[in-house]
Formats: sequence, structure tokens, C-alpha cells
Amino acid sequence: MTRAISELADDLVRPAVRGLTPYEPGKPVEELQRELGLERVVKLASNEGPWGPFPAAIEAIERSTGELNRYPDGGAYRLRGALAERHGVAFEQVAPGAGADGVVDCLSQALLDPGDEVVLGWPSFPSYPIDARKMGAEPVLVPLKEHRYDPSALLEAVGPRTKIVFLCHPNNPTSVAIPRRELDEFFARVPARVLTVLDEAYFEYVDDADHGDGIEDYVKSGANVLVLRTFSKIYGLAGLRVGYGVGPAPIVSEIGKVRRAFDITTPAQEAALASLDSEQEVSRRRIATRESVRELVRILRAHGFEPVETAAGNFV
Repeated sequence: MTRAISELADDLVRPAVRGLTPYEPGKPVEELQRELGLERVVKLASNEGPWGPFPAAIEAIERSTGELNRYPDGGAYRLRGALAERHGVAFEQVAPGAGADGVVDCLSQALLDPGDEVVLGWPSFPSYPIDARKMGAEPVLVPLKEHRYDPSALLEAVGPRTKIVFLCHPNNPTSVAIPRRELDEFFARVPARVLTVLDEAYFEYVDDADHGDGIEDYVKSGANVLVLRTFSKIYGLAGLRVGYGVGPAPIVSEIGKVRRAFDITTPAQEAALASLDSEQEVSRRRIATRESVRELVRILRAHGFEPVETAAGNFV
């Protein structure tokens, strides 16, 4: 009989993985309510939207249940085509993923070797450094400036082993965006050999006319940039995990080599497709969110807190 092992041999697990700390999600709301004896708990930690899927998305999910005995479309063909048309780019420039997070994971697998570097502002979205460390690469953490990414400091941190520079815009967890002028200067100076990842997960919440659009402003101008978007936030599909990147076709092709064949479920693809024609509801949610953010800031200040008032996302 084989004896059960109590610990793994030193050489069984890759050194880069052995040193990682697993991501620990917060407790489910129901468990926290039971544990603390509370009737109501409002979860704010993940910056989720308060609204569920659009009605059209719910109908699409329901229609898809009869085909759940079949594997999903591994290439997300219809979704990629619809996104390409929506953004006015080639089909080959769209990289679907299990959330924008899934695209970051695949990108790290495709580009990073041990000893490579990624540059990012900190604190920020934890997947950037975690996914780099999985590959044995080194994250270079650059302090934020006024609660946002500092493009000039990021450029100074770029070295000979830098493969990727991450720009979280607006930043998670501070919700502050990078001024348009500083973004333009960054893209004018960043070395062409370095891939910039412009994470616009909260793009649909922004109501500043000067904020810009990473796809229109930088992808279409030929910059070496991958712009990330997601259906998790304003579209209310966080539980389905569907996002995408738009960028150079050669980068998208490399992401496709490491992406799991069926990582975006059929309900996720159908719900995302059905959500694309809901601009009126997106606008309503954007306006309602902005009003709610102002009210939250007012309440926090009344209780002695000092939130950042320049929040561009759906959170402070």
C-alpha cells in the first residue's frame, strides 16, 4: 500500500510556485452573517456592481441551458466577432478570456520567463504580480502618486528585462484615473519592445470626457498595447467570468496558444453577447453609480473618514 505523504518533496513543486501565498477570497456573505449574528451584510471588497445581469442576458442564459451537455465554443467565435465589430478592429485583435483576469494569466504564461520583469503601480490589482511570480518573473512595484499610477515613475523603472508594464486605469483599489496628458506622454516614451497592458475594467463607469478610450487612442494608433475590458462590472456578469483584451494580432495569437480550450462557458458567452446592445441601461447605471458614489463620500465624511473624491470607478 502506498503511504500517504504529509508534505511534498522539495523538487516536486516549481520554486516560483512554492513561494506563493494562495489568494484567499473573503468569506461568503451568508457565512459572515451566521458567524457574527447579523441580519444584513453589504459586500464591498470586490468592487462589484449592485445590479444583476441585463434582462436580455438572463434570457440568453436561460436559452443556453438546454445545450449544457455540449462543450462551449472554444474560440468564442460569435463573441469575438461582435466585439471586433463593436470596437472597429480586426477579429484577430480580440482575445477573449475568463474575465480580464484570465487574459492577464494567459499573457503572463505566453510572455514571461524566469528573471523577466513586469512593472506596475502599487497597491493595485494583485493578479499582475501574482501571475508574474507564477512564471518566475519579478514584479517591480512603483508607488502610486496621488492615489493613482505615476507613468513617469513607471518608465524610470523599465529595465532590460522588462516585458510588460501594467497600467490600471482607473486603479483598483483607489479608483483614481491617470490624467490623459500623462498617458499620452507615456505611450510616446515607452520602449516599443515593452508591451503595455492598459486595464480598463471600470471603463464604462467613467463620465469624464477627457478620460479617453484606450482602444481608440492607442490600439488603433499602432501602439504595442493590450487594452483589457470586462463584463464583470457594469454588465453585472462577475459570476460568469467573461472579459477580453484588444491589441496587436501577434500578441492575441500568443495568448490563444496558452488559453484553455473551453475556459469561457456557453452561458457566459451568450450573456455577454446579449449585453452588447444595452447602451441605454449602461448609461443609466453609470449615472446612478456616480450619484451613489457622491452620496457615499458624503456619508463617509460625516463619519470622520477622508475618502478620495476623484474616484472614476464605481467605488472609493
